Amino acid sequence: MTPRALRRWFSVHKWTSLVCTIFLLIVCVTGLPMLFSEQIFDTFVGDDDPAYEALPPGTPNASLDVIVEKARALYPGQIITNVSPDDDEPAVLVSMAPSWQALKDDENYPDRHSGHWIRFDARTAKVLKQSRPANAPKEPRTWTGIILGTCTRLHMNLFAGLPGALFMGAMGAVFVVSLVSGTVLYGRFMKRLPFGSVRRDRATRLTWLDLHNLLAAATLVWAIVVGFTGLVNELQTPLFGLWRVTDVRQILRPYASLPVVSQDHLSSVQAAFDTAAKATLGNEVTGLSFPGASFGSPVHYVLWTRGATPLRARLFTPVLVDARTGDLTGAYPMPWYLRFLEISRPLHFGDYGGMPLRILWALLDVVVIGVLVSGLVLWAGKRRIATDARLRALGYDLDGTDSIAPSGFAPAPVEGGR
Repeated sequence: MTPRALRRWFSVHKWTSLVCTIFLLIVCVTGLPMLFSEQIFDTFVGDDDPAYEALPPGTPNASLDVIVEKARALYPGQIITNVSPDDDEPAVLVSMAPSWQALKDDENYPDRHSGHWIRFDARTAKVLKQSRPANAPKEPRTWTGIILGTCTRLHMNLFAGLPGALFMGAMGAVFVVSLVSGTVLYGRFMKRLPFGSVRRDRATRLTWLDLHNLLAAATLVWAIVVGFTGLVNELQTPLFGLWRVTDVRQILRPYASLPVVSQDHLSSVQAAFDTAAKATLGNEVTGLSFPGASFGSPVHYVLWTRGATPLRARLFTPVLVDARTGDLTGAYPMPWYLRFLEISRPLHFGDYGGMPLRILWALLDVVVIGVLVSGLVLWAGKRRIATDARLRALGYDLDGTDSIAPSGFAPAPVEGGR
């Protein structure tokens, strides 16, 4: 590597690191409570749901048609929007609203909420819990919910919506460039030193530099994976929007002009679940949207299915079932870019290996915070030194010999001997 190339790599690493460091610190600090959000919420807020009725093991679930009819009987004249079996408990969530138009109008009034939900025991079809009536005052938020919600929004978009999400995605890309350039510099710097050396008997600055390099090298692969998958996750809104205006619009085009079928004349919901399960063998059905739902069809049930194994649990396949006849219209696997997005989520959040992996992710997160802080310390201590002088002070030879000073070399004191 020529001295000119070395200077360029140093400049790339310095400026990409400085640009993204503050935002990466925000991401790392807010990511820690997000890793354990379920445990934090259960500890400080708890679950006020009533206990499930004790039933013999293997008790079959009630028909979803029975649950749907009970929901309609509780709120006659309203529509059902979604039916969603719970992933972890024997429960079914039924969402309702006065009308599709009421839900559409809510989009223009953030304080208005026409929709509500009912939670049923999946085995007995008994009501377990209901949300507050439509347009009733919202339940007061707990401090735990406020803190976790603030962390989530800071982590995802800095409270700036889609522009903030795209900006944070750009910071993720800059972070990856910083890691790559730092790796190039570290490889040259450690050419004549044992890997992982920390020179504690030299200037304080050299100790900080060695610790910065060592911690960065130890977390390099993890940091690149998390940084890149974070970038991909920030693109979820435009990627899903692209899918809706291309594939989804093409699929639904033949039905777009049809009126929304009345819920008084719909085929069996349970049969629609069974049809979707048969159409996507090996998948489990996670939810059903009724005809008229946003981005749905006026005459179809839209059912979402996903893989039943941990590796495929993020790969969703929507299925259309004609709500008038109960016939299968088709199953439509997501395009490659959405599959890549969904696979990247567990890599970013570490939520595919249980608590041990979450703890590992948290420890690595703390180490990256150390890398960022040590990088700021290094920059603040020598920010006025020219690039060439700084490289020579750290042991680089810029005279063309392409050699590194031996580990016993002590650079000339600068800035008060630091």
